[in-house]
Amino acid sequence: MRKQILSYFTYFLIGFFSFFYQTDINAQSKVNWMTWEEAMIKSKVEKKKIFVDIYTDWCGWCKKMDKVTFNDPVIAKYLNKNFYSVKMNGEAKETIQFNDKEYKFIKSGKRGYHELAAWLMRGRMGYPTVVFLDENLNIIQPIPGFLPPEKFEPIMTYFGAGHYKKTPWEMYQKKYKNGNQRKVVPVSDN
Repeated sequence: MRKQILSYFTYFLIGFFSFFYQTDINAQSKVNWMTWEEAMIKSKVEKKKIFVDIYTDWCGWCKKMDKVTFNDPVIAKYLNKNFYSVKMNGEAKETIQFNDKEYKFIKSGKRGYHELAAWLMRGRMGYPTVVFLDENLNIIQPIPGFLPPEKFEPIMTYFGAGHYKKTPWEMYQKKYKNGNQRKVVPVSDN
């Protein structure tokens, strides 16, 4: 009887700890998405670049990018460490305050668009579009279209590590290397 109780207790402990261990692993492999407002509040406390994923509910490529690119553990870990990541619906109806200006939903045709999304995408309304902002909330670069992890990784590190300030993209792209498991490998600016 004692062996049976000990055996049950052991299984319980293994299950208990493996649940928390698995939860911790999953937490690292998911992007910590926040709203625009949450990112603005956090950036006032601690300056960090901002990454914005602009999507729509009807966009199939947006859903694929969520499933394939943003679920990639290498991508999620890097974004979580180096950016405040914002998920923004390009057709959102709520008004957003940014830099002392109100951005609203504009009805256009059957749908419409959000003014802040249009501003971030520099008027080129295509989904998905990812936008990188610096620590002072200036647009670095919007990039339209679906990006699989292997194409997105060098782009995010180019902006995340500040290489865009010194190295032309073509040169960085040629030098960029990723390891066997797509580990991010720093590239020198020389």
